[in-house]
Amino acid sequence: MKSLKYTVAVLGLAALSLTSCSDFLDEMPDNRTTLDSEEKVANLLVSAYPSTSYRLVNEFMSDNSDSYGQTNPYGDRFADQVWSWQDVTETNNESSEMLWMKYYLAIANCNQALQSIEELGGAKTAKLRQDKAEALLCRAYEHFVLVNEFSLGYSESTKDSLGIPYLDHVAPITEHFDRMKIGDVYANIEKDIEEALPMIGDTYDVPKYHFNTKAAYAFATRFYLFYQKWDKAVECADRVLGSNPAANLRDWAAMSKLTRDPDAYSQHWISADLNCNLLLSTAVSEDGVAFGPYSYYKRYSHGTYLGNNEDISAEQVWGTSSSFYFKPETYNRSNVNYCQYWKTPYMFEYKDPVARTGFPHTVDVLFSTDETLLNRAEAYIMLKNYDAAAADLTTWLHSISSSTMTITPEAVQKFYNSVGYCYDDADHMLSTVKKHLHPGFAIDAEGSVQETMLQCVLNAKRIATMHDGLRWWDVKRYGMEIVRREIGQNGTPVRLLDVLKVKDPRRAIQIPQQSRDAGTVPNPRVDKPNSSDKVMSDVNPNKIVH
Repeated sequence: MKSLKYTVAVLGLAALSLTSCSDFLDEMPDNRTTLDSEEKVANLLVSAYPSTSYRLVNEFMSDNSDSYGQTNPYGDRFADQVWSWQDVTETNNESSEMLWMKYYLAIANCNQALQSIEELGGAKTAKLRQDKAEALLCRAYEHFVLVNEFSLGYSESTKDSLGIPYLDHVAPITEHFDRMKIGDVYANIEKDIEEALPMIGDTYDVPKYHFNTKAAYAFATRFYLFYQKWDKAVECADRVLGSNPAANLRDWAAMSKLTRDPDAYSQHWISADLNCNLLLSTAVSEDGVAFGPYSYYKRYSHGTYLGNNEDISAEQVWGTSSSFYFKPETYNRSNVNYCQYWKTPYMFEYKDPVARTGFPHTVDVLFSTDETLLNRAEAYIMLKNYDAAAADLTTWLHSISSSTMTITPEAVQKFYNSVGYCYDDADHMLSTVKKHLHPGFAIDAEGSVQETMLQCVLNAKRIATMHDGLRWWDVKRYGMEIVRREIGQNGTPVRLLDVLKVKDPRRAIQIPQQSRDAGTVPNPRVDKPNSSDKVMSDVNPNKIVH
C-alpha cells in the first residue's frame, strides 16, 4: 500500500493552530519529562476526550433528515455539502477536518499518558491501572469513531478495504503511518479494549465524564456488535444492565412531568445524576441549534413527514407515540418543519460579551443503558434468541411509554409483514417504518422472524438515539439504501434528488483535504456523484421558533 507520509504534526499538533489549548497541552508532547507523577498523568487524560461532535454530520447524512427546499434560507454551505453526501470543503466546528484533527490530537494525548505510565514504572498502583485503562479505552473509542466515519462499515467483504491510521505509540514528528485495513483497525481496537477492561475503575471525581466501568462495558457492547461478535456483545451488555435492566433505564415518565421548556428537558437529559447516562462529553458544537427549537439549520430537518411515517410518531408494532411519556415536539410554519426531542442543550460561551461573540457548546450522552439494552436485543436476534430479544424490547417499551404490551416475535413478524418497504413506490420517495436490509453479514430472508425482528430493533434504536448520530452507522452496517428528497409545501415528498446505493463509496466520509495534501490516500469516489447545489444563506442561530 502506498505510504501515507502521515506525521504526528498532521495528525495532532496541526490542530493546535486551530483550537485553544491549555498551556500544559501546548507544551506536550515535546516536554514529556514533566509527566512525572500520577496527578500529571491524570491531568493529561482530561484531554484524552475530543472536544468535537459527529452528531450533526451523521444526522444530516442519515435518513433522519429531508430537504425543505432549495430556497429555504435556514442553512449554510457546510450543511448543503454534508446533506448531499458531497466531499466537504467547508471548515467549522463540526467539519470532517476538525473531527479528524481533534480525535487524533486526543489519541496523541492517550499515547503520551500510556508512555508516561511506563516511565513511572508501569501500572503498579490502583490509580495508574485505572489511568492506563482510561487511556486505552479513549484511544480505542476515538479510533472506533474515526474508522466508522472515514471508512466503510466493517464486514467480511469490507475488512480489507481502506481503514485509518492506528496510532499506538508516541511518535517522532517524522514518523509515517499507513492507513490500515478496516479489519486490522478493528483488531487493534479489540486489543486495547481487552487490555483495559480488567483494570477499569470508578474512582473519579466526576465519573460520568470518564470511562467508568459501566461506560467501558457499554462501549465494548457497541464495538462487539459492530464487529459481529454477538456472544461478546451480550456478555458485555450483561455487565452494564445487571439482573434488573428496567431499574437503570431512562425515566421517560419523569421527563413528561418537567416544565415544557427546551432548556429544562435538555439539562435533565444530560444529568450526571441519572443512572441511564453512562458517559458524558462536552463539545464545541451547534447540535443544540440544529436539534432544538431554532430556525437555523432547518433547511435539512427531521420533519413531521419522517416522524409520522418512519419513526417517532409512526405506527409501530406497539402502536403510535400516543402512549409515549415524552412526546416529540413538532413545528410546521414559515420554512421551518421539525419533529424533534428537545434533548440536546445549547450553551453559548461568550468570549466577547459586548460583541456577543463566542462558541456554541453542547453535552453529548455518548453511552446510555437504553442503547446498551437495544444493542443486546440486536445481538440476541443475530443469535436467533428471539424471546430474549423480545423481552429486552418489551423492557424498553415499558420505560418509554405507558403501553402494557408484551412484544413477541410472532407479533413483530405479523406487523412488519403487513407493511411495505420504504421507497418501493413508483417514484422511490415514500416512507414506511421498514427499509430493505443489505448487511455485510448473513441474515434470513425478508419476512422471516429474524428480518422482522431486526426491523423492530432498528426502529427502536432510531427512536431512542434520535439526534445522537448513531443512525448513520446503522444505515452503513445494514446497507440501507436511503434517498435525498425534497419535501413540498404540502408536507410530502415532491422531488427525488439522489440515492445512496448499497455499495456507494460516499458511505465513507472523504479524508480531509489537508491530510490528503500531506499524502493520505483518499477514499474512492465516483466521477460525478448525483448531488444538487443548494442555495446558501446564513441566519441568526439564536432566533427561536415559537
